[in-house]
Amino acid sequence: MASLKTAKILNHATRVTLRGMKQNVEVPATCCGTWAWGDKRVWGYQEGRDLPGIKEVWSQLNKEKIEFYDGAEAYGPLENERILGKLLKEMTEEERKEIIIATKWLPFPIFLGRLWPVGIVGALRNSLERLGVEQVDLYQVHIPVFVFYSIETIAKGLAECVKLGLTKTVGVSNYNKEQMVKMYDELKKYGVPLASNQIEYNLLRTVPEKSGLLAACHERDIVPLAYSPLAQGRLTGKYSSKNLPTGRIYGNQPWEIIDPLVEAMKDIAEKRGVPISAIALNWVMCKGAIPLGGARNGKQAGENVKALGFRLTDDEVQRLDELSVEGNTLAIVQAG
Repeated sequence: MASLKTAKILNHATRVTLRGMKQNVEVPATCCGTWAWGDKRVWGYQEGRDLPGIKEVWSQLNKEKIEFYDGAEAYGPLENERILGKLLKEMTEEERKEIIIATKWLPFPIFLGRLWPVGIVGALRNSLERLGVEQVDLYQVHIPVFVFYSIETIAKGLAECVKLGLTKTVGVSNYNKEQMVKMYDELKKYGVPLASNQIEYNLLRTVPEKSGLLAACHERDIVPLAYSPLAQGRLTGKYSSKNLPTGRIYGNQPWEIIDPLVEAMKDIAEKRGVPISAIALNWVMCKGAIPLGGARNGKQAGENVKALGFRLTDDEVQRLDELSVEGNTLAIVQAG
């Protein structure tokens, strides 16, 4: 993580290493979160309305060489991976080689869309079929549920996925410090590094920093991937106490707390000539984590890209830190 923590400027050339057993994966400093791509329940996805915007995002980020996408079998469910598969299919073989795909496995034998117990390896094979690829760059455990599979069993399954060449690297998501360290130790028995931990981390939820999770990641070369870095729009300047978002579950803090933070972000953004959202994403990078900024159209993708090309000063980071919020922690989804 040295490149994120020490680079004078965080830009398109900045790369972070996801460690693997057979090969590492070098990824950009930002990633495109694709939860909304295919998800009807939360995001109300409609193909005719939303797919053109998704294609705009795909085209723009690929031109910018920010070709890192995070999906999941549970998004949709399954539709997310199908959309990514369609986009990949439309590319040439040479273009596809540049794309970095991460996806996630839900640790349930049965869930809507995967109606039979196939195990970790079987679930990944199904994901690969939907994606139309032979291997993904990063395969992650979506949530820390250990009713059906223990950490030991999951580690064995993930190691098998690596050894079979189905994924280059493996990671977890929503794991707290203790769960992550245990998974790290279990995978180590198979000679497989734990490449990443995807956690909710933003200015309205600094729990991973306060709990020591972030430091534990850096000590072990586990890359923190920060989902909801814009707190589902609350850190973009689009919303306020007079214009409330609806149907959002992350970053749900009182607006009397959010408003002063957004005003400070606005001040910094105006001085730097970038969108407010770029400040939120750059702050995450300054903390040594890769932000997974979501985008549903070219405009949003363009704003996210503007988080690159500068680095907040220590004084600017401190100013935002002082207005940040520790945030909420739920037992499963927000365990990290």
